This record gives sequence, structure tokens and C-alpha cells, in this order.
Amino acid sequence: MAISNVIERLGRAMFEAPFGAARLSKYAPELAEMRLAVLDAVKAKSHRASGKSVFPYNLVRIRLRGIPEEQAKVFESEFLTGYFVEQIKTGLARSSFRFPSDLRVEIHTTTTFPARNEQWLTVETAVDDRKSASSDAADDRAPAKLIVVNGAANQPELVLKKVRTNIGRTPEVYRASGPLRKNDLAFSEDNEVNRTVSREHAHVTYSPKSGEYRLLNDRWYKGAANCGLWIVRDGLSQPVHHSSRGALLKSGDEIHLGTAVLRFETT
Repeated sequence: MAISNVIERLGRAMFEAPFGAARLSKYAPELAEMRLAVLDAVKAKSHRASGKSVFPYNLVRIRLRGIPEEQAKVFESEFLTGYFVEQIKTGLARSSFRFPSDLRVEIHTTTTFPARNEQWLTVETAVDDRKSASSDAADDRAPAKLIVVNGAANQPELVLKKVRTNIGRTPEVYRASGPLRKNDLAFSEDNEVNRTVSREHAHVTYSPKSGEYRLLNDRWYKGAANCGLWIVRDGLSQPVHHSSRGALLKSGDEIHLGTAVLRFETT
């Protein structure tokens, strides 16, 4: 398949497919090829020490050529970099490799197509001492939490300690192919309010780089009008639409998932 067709299909799937790694792989088999290529490159840069395979680098930089300018932000998004971090860590762990706990991924794109005998995907590795310092700073982030105001969740409030926090109707979401995701805050009790929460309703992300919390809409099907996602701030409501960036959260914001309500607070 021509490289332009691969880029087009992968880019279209990332824009249009449900934004979950498992489903995205189904819509874009090229993503699985990218994953294997990155893992092979990472393992090739490893060495043996004391009878163990060691990957000593904490920075993996993926460079993609031939990416349309309008798709660059999606390819460089925290979602895709986070996906590759998890895939690399999982792949190395399964092969009993040792690797830094602060391993991270950067994705850089260019619109220039690869020349003859040049790969469209290349992988570079480095030891980034500055990342260790920023990781320590990230541990000092201002505490944030979600407080249940209306509805019955598995806990009345949830302190946000993860990069991604899932919110939905059930504790776990399954597809025919197997488990899809786990919801950290689940509205599983059967009542009128909880029934307006979707199984995959939303998630909150935290960026150590910017210190921002953002709310993203995970509802990828048409449903009843009262099952949407909104933020209410200073008495004004704004819908949260599907996008790779979502909506910035500020302390005191109310998050409406259908008729269930959460309050986002930082201290």
C-alpha cells in the first residue's frame, strides 16, 4: 500500500474512530504496525547486563514523515504518546526487560514524505535528565478531586492521582473481543439519575507539562438528549464536544453527565 494511503487511513481513523486504544487499533490496523516497529526499534537499542536485558533510555522519540498538517496535532497528542508509553512498557515487561520507570514518548511529525529507501517511521532514544526533575515536580501537583453532587457512584469523591481518570456507568466495560476499559468513578447503582450516565461517558486527563486537568467526551453514539456532557461554570453551561483536547477544567466547575453531577475541586 502506498505510504500516502497508509497515512490517510490512519489519520482518518484517529479522527473518526472511538477514542480508545483497543477500538482505535481495530479501525486502524496501521497502528498495530507502528507499535511493532517501535517495539522492535526499542529492543534493538537495548543491551545485556548481569544476565538481564536492559533498555537504559527514558526518552523514546518517534518521528513520522508524510503527516498532513491538519492531522499533526492528533498524531502528537497526549492520547497517542500515552498509548505508546503503555505499549512500550508492556512489551518490555513481557520480555523481562529492565527499563526506567519514568519512560516517556515524544512524537514529532513532518509533512515531507520519505525519500527512496527512507522509512516513514524512525525511532530515536535518549537519556533525559531534565525529565526526572519534572517528574519530581509533577508529584507536587496541586491535589484535585471529583465530588459526587448528584447520583450514586462507587465512591462519594475521588482524588485524581492518575494521568487519566475514566468516568462511566459500570466499573468495567466489555466488548465481544474482551475488556475495553475500567471506570475509576462508576455510577453502577440502578436509579433514574445513574441511567443517564453512559458506560463510557468521559475521562479526565492531567498534563504534567502544563499542570492542566481537561475533560474529554467519550460518548461515541447518539443517545437521548439528557445523556450529554457539559461543564457549568459561574452559572453558565458549555457542552463538551468530541475533540482530542477536550475542555479545560477549573476549580469549582460542575461536570454534568446526563443528570448526574460532579464537582471538580483543586486546593
